[in-house]
Amino acid sequence: MLRLGRMCYHGAVTAIKHIIIGTAGHIDHGKTALVKALTGIDTDRLKEEKERGISIELGFADLTLSDDLQLGIIDVPGHERFVKTMLAGVGGIDLVVLVIGADEGVMPQTREHLHICELLQIKRGVVVLTKVDLVEPDWLEMIRADLKGFLAGTFLEGAPVVPVSAVTGQGLPQLRSVLREAAETIGPKRHDGIVRLPIDRVFTIKGFGTVVTGTLWSGTLRAGDEVVVLPLELRSRVRRLQVHGRTVEQAWAGQRIAVNLPGLEVDQLNRGDLLSVPDALEPSMTFDVSLALLKDAPRALRNRARVRFHLGTSEILARVVLLDGEDLNPGDETFAHVRLEGPAAALAGDRYVIRSYSPAQTIGGGSILDPNPPMRRRAKGPLLEHLKVLQTGTAGQQVERLLAQAGPTPIALDALRVSASLDDTTLQRELRRLVESGMALALGANGALGYVHRLNYDRLATEIVARLEDFHRQEPLKDGLPKEELRSKLHQVGPVLFAHLLQSLVETQQIVIDREKVRHFLHRPTLSAPEQAVKDRLAAIYQQAGLQPPDLEAALTQAGSARKTGMTIFRCLVDEGTVIKIKDNLYLHRDHYSRAKEMLLNHFRFHAVITVQQFKELLGVSRKFAIPFLEHFDSAKLTRRQNDERVLYV
Repeated sequence: MLRLGRMCYHGAVTAIKHIIIGTAGHIDHGKTALVKALTGIDTDRLKEEKERGISIELGFADLTLSDDLQLGIIDVPGHERFVKTMLAGVGGIDLVVLVIGADEGVMPQTREHLHICELLQIKRGVVVLTKVDLVEPDWLEMIRADLKGFLAGTFLEGAPVVPVSAVTGQGLPQLRSVLREAAETIGPKRHDGIVRLPIDRVFTIKGFGTVVTGTLWSGTLRAGDEVVVLPLELRSRVRRLQVHGRTVEQAWAGQRIAVNLPGLEVDQLNRGDLLSVPDALEPSMTFDVSLALLKDAPRALRNRARVRFHLGTSEILARVVLLDGEDLNPGDETFAHVRLEGPAAALAGDRYVIRSYSPAQTIGGGSILDPNPPMRRRAKGPLLEHLKVLQTGTAGQQVERLLAQAGPTPIALDALRVSASLDDTTLQRELRRLVESGMALALGANGALGYVHRLNYDRLATEIVARLEDFHRQEPLKDGLPKEELRSKLHQVGPVLFAHLLQSLVETQQIVIDREKVRHFLHRPTLSAPEQAVKDRLAAIYQQAGLQPPDLEAALTQAGSARKTGMTIFRCLVDEGTVIKIKDNLYLHRDHYSRAKEMLLNHFRFHAVITVQQFKELLGVSRKFAIPFLEHFDSAKLTRRQNDERVLYV
């Protein structure tokens, strides 16, 4: 596919519709021969494939049907041993070509491949009866009649059935016409979504380095973009991009592309990895999913059964935890928790397939409802209700449910893009509706700091008020609770949401913020008569001590107070500003503090510097007080130490 030449492909590319087609069907029914007859490209590129005459790996071709319609074709192997490879190829296709050999009719892999396409909810397809040159007309009509029963009730019921011979060319013009008509009914991909390229090939080209290929599921990728390969989060950038062998500057969702990744080695990457952009997706070890077991699954699925979990181009071993029962019978559906044995990244709405561990056989699949469920265990009833809303709820119900589940953590728009199976326009419309109706709050300008559900917000606001009331009951003499101490009592509340909550409670006159402390709006520190007497004595002690106050322990003893009670009362003096802390155990009455400050400033009106000795003489205090006073004024940025002297802080 990759030829990394100098040809650029600009302009008209935006007007070209790109559709991905995947083949499906039993081994030796002519899928590869059909692709070659349509495109002239032999998708069997391996020596072993040539020698054995069967497809082992994914093959790729392209077909231009008109100036504005180009098909990318993924040819998958049909042998039962290579269903894993087949699954890696069909995850991103828009239209399936189910190939059935007219000489054999429906075979086991025909059924399994059709099951896989249904589980992945591929919506459109064409049925091709190959090798018609080998059968009689009566036999062909019998096969066509059998097909009606086989396809009844599937997404291919009523689909065009085109008889073709890759040898004689019979039916090829009709098939091209049918493919064109089917492609015209397929809507555009989401070019504005998160860049996601499930990798299906990894190789190296001399002079260019490591190259990966895949079908771009969503988003737009440009040369020079920073990218990350998940789940190992390997960083690189797009050196070159190619679409069907042509070098381009930009690729859109729905195209088969090759990406040249400098700085990465081939042995670091694998089929099943996902190329995205940094910080858009977070790999997870668990998914909450809907799960349907095929009607013809060989047996019931037991709770905690080990399975092969196919997502995108990856296969990961996993255990399926059924959320409503110990068994899931063939034909039944349920909700489940998938515990992966290796990390994977997904979006809500992604389809997956499960195969039994041994023997490997397709048994079911479904949709990812929550790609990053919380680690905490949740009650069964609320969890099932939550998943039901994610599965069948309206767009608004889904977004509201995700906000509610996020709890006290504001959820960013990028995270909602991952968790909600909605296009960006719908998601933002529903967020605006929820904010305008009061059911959600947007933090920051236009929700730049995230969104939080109103019920979670109000619950936290109520808890803050309750905790302050409880604090005031236990500590009636204290004027408030430090902000960070209050936040630490709330479960996992970040500083952004906490600040928003406090501001809201201030505006509604439920709390008061005084510097770094928070108190209930109605709270005032109250002292009993004996406590007030102690407070008055302490204030008098510091007032009378002048610029040489006692240490705190001595002051409490002099006031005749027990230490614990006295400390609480003394804190009232500090909080109201009657005494000012110089350092631990050393406080100064505010009158004397103001006097010392004024004397110092007056000194600097006539002198550029002051020494410790000059300061001692100025205040008439010993070195025991002079040095702490000066250090305090340094920290208050009134003065600045310069060698052994102080200068005025500027």
